[in-house]
Amino acid sequence: MGTWNSRGLRGSFLEELLNMTIEKYHAQNLALIQKVPTPITPMKIDKETRHITLAYFEQKSTVDYIGVVQGVPVCFDAKECQKDSFPLSNIHEHQYRFMADFEAQDGISFLVIYFKDRDVFYYLPFAKLKEFWERMEAGGLKHFKYEELDPAYEISGYSGTFVHFLEPLQRDLASRP
Repeated sequence: MGTWNSRGLRGSFLEELLNMTIEKYHAQNLALIQKVPTPITPMKIDKETRHITLAYFEQKSTVDYIGVVQGVPVCFDAKECQKDSFPLSNIHEHQYRFMADFEAQDGISFLVIYFKDRDVFYYLPFAKLKEFWERMEAGGLKHFKYEELDPAYEISGYSGTFVHFLEPLQRDLASRP
């Protein structure tokens, strides 16, 4: 079991933007996606603010979001990366395995990555993640570089949608056999 403290807030910028995007998609009847809560056991609570300051994870989390887009089951995780090199250690093996199992059930799995230094949001299809993961498992690089990514999957801001991931999702669906 892991512990949670302020490090647990990493990624909250991206998640907040995704939450607003998902609300907009829902209001437009485009998708029904929910944030998956991570069950925790509080250990310390600030008595004045009543905020949890230390907690333990009750179980391993799967992914950050799960739902359906126009009849297509989707699951994805939100990740932030400071530089142009994304460490695969940012993805836990149980998360990768969950996404692989989801794909095996004809769902669509992907990552939404925010490259902070570039101020770029990116949709990483599971097939590409799998390539990087298998390369790592074969003794290769334990990261991937931004330059290795297909620019067609960069997420654009579109008509007031903060992280408009439906366009690259459509591209991902079209690329599948």
